[in-house]
Amino acid sequence: MVDVVSPEVRSRMMSGIRGKNTKPEIKLRKSLHAEGFRFRIHAPLPGKPDLAFPRRKAVLFVHGCFWHGHHCHLFKWPSTRTDFWRAKIEGNVARDAMNIGKLEGSGWRTGVVWECALKGRARVDFPDAIKRCAEWLKSDERRFELSGEDRCATECLPTTLKASRSNG
Repeated sequence: MVDVVSPEVRSRMMSGIRGKNTKPEIKLRKSLHAEGFRFRIHAPLPGKPDLAFPRRKAVLFVHGCFWHGHHCHLFKWPSTRTDFWRAKIEGNVARDAMNIGKLEGSGWRTGVVWECALKGRARVDFPDAIKRCAEWLKSDERRFELSGEDRCATECLPTTLKASRSNG
């Protein structure tokens, strides 16, 4: 199938997609800061976590469901250039698993807040999302995951990440 826009327009559209300082990330940062949490943004750690809480030895990633292969209502495999997109997204998922493994191996607690938890039809009530993040940050729990599907952590993970977590 041929793209409906010119390569120049597609390039401009794709270059406008942010990799950091996204709206969900900023919204989460502002709310956690208002709750009294202090953090570093885009710390020089494996995977460049969106939020790092050195005092609590915890990191939070704010993952976009499409780019990180979360199988929720916001994720849909593209119908064009399927081989490219499958390799791209599966590579992102594998890299995420590797980086989480490195962080956990270094003693960091890891959390993932999925885009679908903050937007879309299955989103979590935002004050509840902040409360759950805050409770995790104050706890000693090693892992945390918040998704709009609100199922148990491993049920929501992409297949590659499930395998890496069940082995470790």
